[in-house]
Amino acid sequence: MKVAFQGESGAYSEMAAVQHFGSSIELVPHKTLSDIFEAVENKRVDHAIVPIENSIEGSINETYDLLLNTKLMVSNEVYLRVVHCLISYGYSSMEKIQAVYSHPQALAQCRSFIRSHGFEPIPFYDTAGSVKMLKELQIDNAAAIAGERAAEIYGMKIFAKSIEDSKNNYTRFMVLSHNDSESTGNDKTMAIFTTKHMPGALHKVIEEFASRDINLTMIMSRPTKEKPWEYNFYVDFEGHRSQQKIRECLEQLKDKTTFLKVIGSYPKHKQV
Repeated sequence: MKVAFQGESGAYSEMAAVQHFGSSIELVPHKTLSDIFEAVENKRVDHAIVPIENSIEGSINETYDLLLNTKLMVSNEVYLRVVHCLISYGYSSMEKIQAVYSHPQALAQCRSFIRSHGFEPIPFYDTAGSVKMLKELQIDNAAAIAGERAAEIYGMKIFAKSIEDSKNNYTRFMVLSHNDSESTGNDKTMAIFTTKHMPGALHKVIEEFASRDINLTMIMSRPTKEKPWEYNFYVDFEGHRSQQKIRECLEQLKDKTTFLKVIGSYPKHKQV
């Protein structure tokens, strides 16, 4: 089985893939999220795993935007506890470090640590990729923020561990496939909709869920990018799209929305 992930070997996405699929899979790194979607759509890989939100920094907007137009479906979710490390060369020292490289989300999650040491934060496309870059370019007055696995892979030293501002730091990943999952009795469904431009339009949509005791676990909005100040709404809700009350709800939503797309139903990850 081939599974695509964003970043270099040692990235958190790779760790999430191993956590979900096991170590016997073939992991295929890609530089960008759009590359991942394209790889699965063209069947060069079987599945992909993409970050969709972080418990501290919130949504990964690019992932939500890519879900809008893809034919792929969400078949599972994975929660990964994120433990950030400050990584550099073994011969370096905390006193020598002037700048830190990492993905913008990781830099934001370690904001207090970075400020307290007076480091200059420098965004990079990937956490593990920043470790690899330091290794290759031999930048000895800088460090990278990534996971412990990245330090092991690239033979670098961990100068500080668990440097994230909050210890309740989890990233939620979605597994992308050509089909979603069968009902397990403990599922969630993701959908996207656009409301009519009229007073109470969103309320009428939410009312369809509430009247059937369907629990919404997430709702967020993203610009449609077609007209200024018009939005697509993304929702996660409990239940599988094969259930009668879910089918009835989605059918009623067709008359209350101008656009409706079901991204997929998938087993709920156990609570963290």
